[in-house]
Amino acid sequence: MSNPFIRKLEHAGPLSPDERQALSRLTLDARTLAARQDILPGQDVERVYLVMSGIACRYKTLFDGTRRIVSFVLPGDLCRIPPTSRQSSEWRVGLLTRCSVVDVSRAALQELMVRHPGLNRALWWLALAELNRSREWLVNDSRPGVQRLAHLLCELLACLQAVGLGEENGCELALSQVDLADALGISHVHINRVLQSLRKQDLIVWQRHRLVVPDVERLHDFADFDPAYLDFGGLSTVIDPLPAGD
Repeated sequence: MSNPFIRKLEHAGPLSPDERQALSRLTLDARTLAARQDILPGQDVERVYLVMSGIACRYKTLFDGTRRIVSFVLPGDLCRIPPTSRQSSEWRVGLLTRCSVVDVSRAALQELMVRHPGLNRALWWLALAELNRSREWLVNDSRPGVQRLAHLLCELLACLQAVGLGEENGCELALSQVDLADALGISHVHINRVLQSLRKQDLIVWQRHRLVVPDVERLHDFADFDPAYLDFGGLSTVIDPLPAGD
């Protein structure tokens, strides 16, 4: 299988053979972790964690003990973006499925940013793209539940397609209804009704951890989904890369 981290960063612009080789070396030593555990024990700020397979999430436990998922971490995603602050965070990262994870030294990654302009550009693009996704999640919270779920599924399909893990109209998606409810901010009872509504309208087919979208454009229209915020066009028309550093 191709390297999802390289495939993702290449959406910021082409990488040189040396830059691709450097990323390949960086991601050689992956470890496999079981589902339903946290990936950031002790909030080690000197390491960043890269998901190579499986699905994780960034979440926070609220005062009443409930969980709110604020974003999903997919193959090719870093759990923490290296150009940003070193400070510890109250956000936690939990594994929703069995995952393959690479522990990356922040110092090593920042050294690559200094030595390779293409990687510097790509990692800043990654930070900006994550900010765009966070803003869109805020907007999505204002939509009705069924439209909110449709928008989330559109985003997940587009992101998996971007790293070669989705087909034109479907992908493997091993998320539970509880995970979806916690990401959408709706009850665990209501999520089943929302899913059934999408199925009855023939907008999705989802069974045995496989999502199929019979008509992708129709689902986009229903969800008011515009993939432009995901910025898979990269930084080709933007000014020179920002300087590397803390």
